[in-house]
Amino acid sequence: MGFLKWIVRVFGFNKNSAYQKKYLNETNIRTAAYMAFVVLILELWMIIRYVHKRPGRTFLEYFDGETNYLILFSAALVIIIFSLRYTDYIKSRTLAIVTHSAVLALDLAMLTRFVWVSVKEGEGVVLIWDIKYLLILFTLSLMALLSELLFFSKNKKNDIYGQVLNVLFALICLGFGIETSLYDISKGRQILCFMTMILFAACTLIWKPYVSLLMMGATFMYFYSLWYPHLLELDLANEGRVLEGDKINFFMLWIVIDIISISIYNQRVMEAEKDEDLIDANKELERVAVEDDLTGIRNLFYFNQEAEKILKDPSVDISEKIFLFLNVENFKTYNDQFGYQAGNEYLTSLALLICDAYQGDLVARQSDDHFVVLTDIKNAQEKSELIRSHVRGAESEVYLELKVGAFRPVDRETDPRVAIDCARYACSLTKNKFGKNYLEYNDDVDSEFHKRQYIVNHIDRAVQNGYIKVYYQPVVWSDSKELCGCEALARWIDPTYGFLSPGAFIPVLEEYRQIHKLDACIFEQVCRDMRESMDAGQKIVPVSLNFSRLDFELMDAVGLLESLIEKYDIPKDYLHVEITESALTDNIGILSESIKRIKQDGFAMWLDDFGAGYSSFNVLKDYDFDVMKIDMQFLKNFESNEKSPVILDAIIKLADSIGMLSLTEGVETEEAAEFLNKAGCGRLQGYLFGKPMPLDELKEKIADNTYRVSAKLI
Repeated sequence: MGFLKWIVRVFGFNKNSAYQKKYLNETNIRTAAYMAFVVLILELWMIIRYVHKRPGRTFLEYFDGETNYLILFSAALVIIIFSLRYTDYIKSRTLAIVTHSAVLALDLAMLTRFVWVSVKEGEGVVLIWDIKYLLILFTLSLMALLSELLFFSKNKKNDIYGQVLNVLFALICLGFGIETSLYDISKGRQILCFMTMILFAACTLIWKPYVSLLMMGATFMYFYSLWYPHLLELDLANEGRVLEGDKINFFMLWIVIDIISISIYNQRVMEAEKDEDLIDANKELERVAVEDDLTGIRNLFYFNQEAEKILKDPSVDISEKIFLFLNVENFKTYNDQFGYQAGNEYLTSLALLICDAYQGDLVARQSDDHFVVLTDIKNAQEKSELIRSHVRGAESEVYLELKVGAFRPVDRETDPRVAIDCARYACSLTKNKFGKNYLEYNDDVDSEFHKRQYIVNHIDRAVQNGYIKVYYQPVVWSDSKELCGCEALARWIDPTYGFLSPGAFIPVLEEYRQIHKLDACIFEQVCRDMRESMDAGQKIVPVSLNFSRLDFELMDAVGLLESLIEKYDIPKDYLHVEITESALTDNIGILSESIKRIKQDGFAMWLDDFGAGYSSFNVLKDYDFDVMKIDMQFLKNFESNEKSPVILDAIIKLADSIGMLSLTEGVETEEAAEFLNKAGCGRLQGYLFGKPMPLDELKEKIADNTYRVSAKLI
């Protein structure tokens, strides 16, 4: 800060904010109350002292002698009551009105008495100057009374009004100090009363420093002009040794009072600035707490709070309310195509569009491209269709779709968070389903939803209690049909839901990132089963284990496999690692190191589900797999689709040419098995050779020669 700016700030020439002005005004009013309380006690003591030292006088004699004390006492009382009402320390209007009215009555009594005595003594018309303090007190008490009637009765405050009262109080204090000190000087005493009252006034009126300097300067100069003749007399009587010293001390007092005023003002401004910054910070925190940073509409925290209030409002018919969950499908592609900045701008415009469509309803952004609404059931779907038409037509280069899930609250105790989750789940059921854009949460959806929640919440218990079972599906050589291996598949036999198929629980566990718990359980069971069979002298075959992409993210999958091999002393040739092609195309970086470790450990690597969805030949180029497992979809309608044999033949030859063995899954007919054998596919898997089965059943079929274990296992 430069020197000039410092001068401007210190002396108050800069502009204060509205908050700083209010802070200074309120602080002045509170300070005036403290000063007035001191004055009140002093004047009460002076009144008691006056009566005590002058016994035997009449009431009017006491009254006449105590006029100055009564004026100052009354002014202090008015300021105290006004300040306490202004700062809400006292709530009683009656007390304030009675006090101010009593002071007005006392002031009128003193005025009447003064005029009566003046006329009686032959002074004639009373000069205004002689009753100036009584007139100031009258104005002070009248304004305080009016403030009760005009402002406080309507819960309003007027800062300027309060400052005027402070000025009037300060004038009375200064007048009392000046006149009392002049009287003391005439009696050979000091100017201590003036010094005291100037301090009171300086602390009461902390305005802009340059204003305070002018006010204090005028007051000091006025008093000095009245005091100077007395100083000259003292100076002459003491041979010139009084005037110069008292002048220096007097002006030093003036400077000190000015410095005190400047210091207090700047301290208060600093406090006001800190408070204002804190208030602004709190307002920003409050805004952030209820407002979405990106779109500017309400956030989920605010939505949940307000939704709960709406549901519990007795005047609201909740049977007419519905929660909506809106999801922009394929929005990731929009970001990839146009960039995140454009994506953010699109979401902001979409948020405003949703607010306009559901004007007057509760709307918020949940996250990403997800929005939630609490609205009336009537026209809720029609409004979502209007938004959907805008979403679909917004950009021709990227296909966007709006999917909406809905949930009707059950009762007033419905948790908005649960309602949103149900609507979100209903919305998820429309994903990638053309023409299905709106789905309401119903009993069927509820049953499926609770099953999903049950799966997520009970996977740990299922693992601990042995509800997760390993089923083995046979793999045979294509030429001899002898058993050469099995694939380990998970089955969940639950005491509540009974037999759960993999299609029911595997996608859910993957979505909630719990799949590694299931896979770890399967890996250990396979190793334990294999160890028990070996210890019993039974024939064993290699088993392939399915590794999910998430296994490598959520646990040390390779480390687990290594520890199980060591724990159960299983030959590595008898465990094969299956990794789906889609896992490799999604997360090459994450899996790269793990795949290297698996190969270095000597495990056979199988590329699972080759050809499922879309294929990337970079996978074949970049990774060294031992077996290509061809997806069962190639055998769908094998007999009637002329292209299937051609494609299968090409894939088998491709695998052979790059040094990979091949296995085809989903074999259900002899015709398909014969074709694959002739095409050179070495291994076959499918219902033709056996469905997944428990280990005991597999052992029985080996024992009764339903399956002949091949001597050639690799």
